[in-house]
This record gives sequence, structure tokens and C-alpha cells, in this order.
Amino acid sequence: MADENYGDKAVWFLAGIAIGATIALLYAPASGEVTRRKIVRRTQESRDAVMESGKEMLERGKEMYERGRKLADDAAEMFERGRKIVEGTAANLKG
Repeated sequence: MADENYGDKAVWFLAGIAIGATIALLYAPASGEVTRRKIVRRTQESRDAVMESGKEMLERGKEMYERGRKLADDAAEMFERGRKIVEGTAANLKG
């Protein structure tokens, strides 16, 4: 759950950087053509950064899913072993 919160914050942080950079470029003393090229380049860089962050979060999510799945499988196996022990003990007490 903390990883999800961190991921959301990272995405919003990157979006804030992109918006701030765009506003700064709009107020910069450069020609319109230069400014537009800078905005396009910065937008692409920001888009790439957000996509990379998304890919990293997806990989972390997959890893967490696999760990959770393994824990659930281990817990089911332990439960089954415990059930067999209890059944064996009950059978020994009857017999």
C-alpha cells in the first residue's frame, strides 16, 4: 500500500515538473518558434519519464503479486500439513 502511495506521488511530481517547465518556457524571453520547440522537447521528456515510472511501478506490482502468491501458496501448504497432523492425532486418539 505504501508503494502505491509512493507511485502516485511520483507521477504527480513528474506532472508538476512538466507543468512548471512549460509555464517557465512560456514566460522565457525567447521567440515563439524556439519556445514551441522547447515545449515539445520538454513534453516528450516528461512523457518518457512518466512512461518509465509507470513501467517501474508495473514491474514492482508484478513482483509484489508473485510474492503474495507464493505466501498464499505457502500458507495453504502449511494449513494442509496442519490439517493432516490434526487428523492423524485424532485418528491415533480413537484407535
